[in-house]
Amino acid sequence: MSRWAEALLAVALAACTAPSFAQQAYAGIGRDATAAEVKAWDIDVRPDFQGLPKGSGSVEKGQQVWEDKCASCHGVFGESNSVFNPLVGGTSKDDIASGRVAALKRTDFPGRTTMMKVATVSTLWDYINRAMPWNAPKSLGVDEVYAVTAYLLNLSDVVPADFTLSDANIAQVQQRMPNRNGMTTAHAMWPGKGLAGAARPDVQGTRCMKDCAVDPKVTSLLPAFARNAHGNLAEQNRTVGAQRGVDTSGTAAAAPAKPTAEAAVAPPAVAGLLQKNNCTACHASNQRVLGPAWAEVAAKYPGKADYLAGKIKSGGAGVWGPTPMPPQALDDASLRQIAGWLAGAKP
Repeated sequence: MSRWAEALLAVALAACTAPSFAQQAYAGIGRDATAAEVKAWDIDVRPDFQGLPKGSGSVEKGQQVWEDKCASCHGVFGESNSVFNPLVGGTSKDDIASGRVAALKRTDFPGRTTMMKVATVSTLWDYINRAMPWNAPKSLGVDEVYAVTAYLLNLSDVVPADFTLSDANIAQVQQRMPNRNGMTTAHAMWPGKGLAGAARPDVQGTRCMKDCAVDPKVTSLLPAFARNAHGNLAEQNRTVGAQRGVDTSGTAAAAPAKPTAEAAVAPPAVAGLLQKNNCTACHASNQRVLGPAWAEVAAKYPGKADYLAGKIKSGGAGVWGPTPMPPQALDDASLRQIAGWLAGAKP
């Protein structure tokens, strides 16, 4: 046995036989989670539908919820927009019959939609339940999640327009998922040979630990050392819409966009509101992320706090490009404070 293996075995045996360090050093600190706390955290739904709550939702109801809370990002028919990848498309009735999406094997196919790739309907239900809508995750009720999932399945002809999805019939729906037989472990994310027939890591990277950046910046750009870790994104079948990939073959990241005004740095009280209400998911101080920089908004609308408050509350698209901003459910005091800061008022 090698020294490394002997050392590993010794550590494992010590862990099994000795009391935990945390128990010795921090006795009396903490408590067991209550059943209610565990239940609130344990919300995942497995492919065998363990964890799926009872409920139901119709395609018709799902369309209503979709148009109110989903279409601003994903399009009325799941076709998406200039930022988010399409959810629907690329599947056929033959795929539903076979359980394998034929277009996934076409190198000339322009993109990969969610319904082409996903193998289990539980994945759709679980992700919608925990993460959607983007600006208010976990705000959908159980029956709304069933309804939205039913509408998405109907857009792909998996279920008819008069269908009602429920915990009682979701297993039967699974048998009509277009790519239900397409899941594979024949790649390097699991032990075994890679797709090309040879064992390889999923990410091509090297240990760096030198020349580290010391000036942190909020940005959506890849750092230089990671730009080609997955190969050149521009060459990976990304030729339509939001699925276009940037050229990552070089080592230098593209320069961030310059703000049109000086950086708008929020005071602590406003910064807390921006973080709490997920504004920072789409906006940054002095450069664009998905939406305009705070500095750009401040330069365009000085003194117009009422106008900005109305835009934040109602949402919309077109002023800064095609990417929509969903309506924001802020209380009036927070709304006034954020809008006032953007308009130049002293907080």
